[in-house]
Amino acid sequence: MPMTRRLFGLGLMGLGVAACGAPGRDGTRADGPPGLPADLRPVANSGYDAWVAAFRDRAAAQGIPRSTLDAAFRGTGYLPGVVTRDRNQVEFSRTLEDYLSIAVSDERVAKGRAARARYDDTLRAIEARYGVDADIVTAIWGLESFYGERRGDVPVISATSTLAYDGRRGAFFEQQLLAALKILQNGDIPASRMNGSWAGAMGHTQFIPTSYLQFAVDFTGDGRRDIWSDDPSDALASAAAYLQRNGWTPGLSWGGEVGSGAPAGTVIQPQPGGPRFATTSNFRVIKRYNNSDAYAIGVGHLADRIGGAGPLRGSFPPDANGLTKADRIALQERLTARGFDTQGADGVIGPNTEAAIRAYQASQGMAVTGTPSQALLQSLR
Repeated sequence: MPMTRRLFGLGLMGLGVAACGAPGRDGTRADGPPGLPADLRPVANSGYDAWVAAFRDRAAAQGIPRSTLDAAFRGTGYLPGVVTRDRNQVEFSRTLEDYLSIAVSDERVAKGRAARARYDDTLRAIEARYGVDADIVTAIWGLESFYGERRGDVPVISATSTLAYDGRRGAFFEQQLLAALKILQNGDIPASRMNGSWAGAMGHTQFIPTSYLQFAVDFTGDGRRDIWSDDPSDALASAAAYLQRNGWTPGLSWGGEVGSGAPAGTVIQPQPGGPRFATTSNFRVIKRYNNSDAYAIGVGHLADRIGGAGPLRGSFPPDANGLTKADRIALQERLTARGFDTQGADGVIGPNTEAAIRAYQASQGMAVTGTPSQALLQSLR
């Protein structure tokens, strides 16, 4: 898969951001907000320190001022939790139905409509300048950071330098680290505010540093391309600029579910037995933002829902355990009612539901598997 703006296929920040922060090694600056996971706080690492010293010389030779390097690395350090997360990534195996249950949940749709209304003037101005539909921009915002609620608190210099030192993708992350230093050199953000995901994606629309340098814009005209601010204007405009420069066609839909009046286009069926979608060239442009059919459908369908459309008409087949989404929701609701809280009933079987199933099975003297089934559902009636 070609490297796009994002690092990984379906890694929606808006579905859950790993936050971090910690006191700096020299005690002069808190490296992120307090009260965050211990494994995402800087720890002593002599190998990392030696790598940083050598890197600073390389960066200076490439034109990064010593003053920028001093400010950037003040209070930073090696973050063991970043390495753990990078090495332990699991391949996404969720079905499209599960993906859309999360990406286009009722809560995300409701918050999207509220955000679209709240920033209507800004989004209309962005659409007028870049030609990208305002609902599409809002949907990207919703998937990337849950409309700004989950922007990430990991100090980017610490994260990217840790991953560059670790070496698994050292060249890539050293490139991101150099780009982050250029952002600091340009004065767009002070080092103390340059936070993001554990892998260095930043702000409302989760740009990695190299993409920020290439596509971020100063829409507010204050002289800084501030995608981190509570004001999302620059970030939303940057996402629109990204799509525009990657070939967005103004006025053209992304596509839609076959049979729903979507324009003719390339037809895909990402999940066997599930709905089919007619897609246009703008669908492929969305995939430049994140190279995944599921992501692009999520953006397009969420945008449609934000604009007032209803849910998909087509149905998905039962899962590998013989359960429909309605069955899975019923299972979650009944487990929670019996005191085995699944932390929500969205029809997506994840760690919380599996833990609740195991606890219920143990309480009933059943084999403890954590696996949902029709028999388990019937036992909860």
